[in-house]
Amino acid sequence: MTDGEICRESYSNRFATALDGVDIDNPGTALDRSGHPNPVPRITGPIQRRHPVEVADVTFLRASTRKPVKITVPGPFTMAQQAQNDYYTSTEDAALGYADAVHEEVADLLAAGADIVQLDEPYLQARPEEARRYGVKVINRALAGITGTTAVHLCFGYAAIIHDRPEGYSFLPELAEADCDQVSIETAQSGLDCAVLGDLDGKTIILGVLNLGDPTVETAEQVAARVRRALPYVPAERVVLAPDCGMKYLPRDSAYGKLAALSQAAALLRAEADA
Repeated sequence: MTDGEICRESYSNRFATALDGVDIDNPGTALDRSGHPNPVPRITGPIQRRHPVEVADVTFLRASTRKPVKITVPGPFTMAQQAQNDYYTSTEDAALGYADAVHEEVADLLAAGADIVQLDEPYLQARPEEARRYGVKVINRALAGITGTTAVHLCFGYAAIIHDRPEGYSFLPELAEADCDQVSIETAQSGLDCAVLGDLDGKTIILGVLNLGDPTVETAEQVAARVRRALPYVPAERVVLAPDCGMKYLPRDSAYGKLAALSQAAALLRAEADA
């Protein structure tokens, strides 16, 4: 069970704008992944977490279900890309500052009852050259000493906004060196060649297998077929079924139907494995 994004302004802003060291009344400007300028937090001092930001969400989730619960936090690399840095000597130093704030949040979320905490890092894919220089470094800073289950998510962007999908990730095998337990990716919309997943040996793969660029609800067999593409490269016990990224732009009936198909596909695949 996850908290989704219904209560948030965005996947990143709710956390990023709650930190000390940023001026949100006089925002800066940064290019988004499609190359358009956007207003963003402007860094004017050392990044510090003032207080826990999402603990109340985990408390609500934990009180609402006996099943495992998961929550997401924007990753330090992505937040540094989505800010105007007027304080640190480099974007890397800004990302390290964000990493310390994220580390405190992750520890508190796990202590509050989260079973899995995921860092959302879509800009690893959007800024691969910078990601190769320090992306894993700042992720590992954020997760240093964390003992609970952690995941890192990267994607091509919301399907409602980013329509063209490359067939492969510009940054993915590098996450083998990240101190996370799970890696979350999209494969449905891009038709990803899943052979690359063999480079992430030991990681659990959260496999995006719902096409969110099309509101048409898939059948369970269509979803299962997308999962089978990964099974030659990742043992079934290390595969978690998930949507691609961006369900919040779908009509409710479409989103519900797709999630039902996802659940049915999981049951179908478990029956195949048992057989």
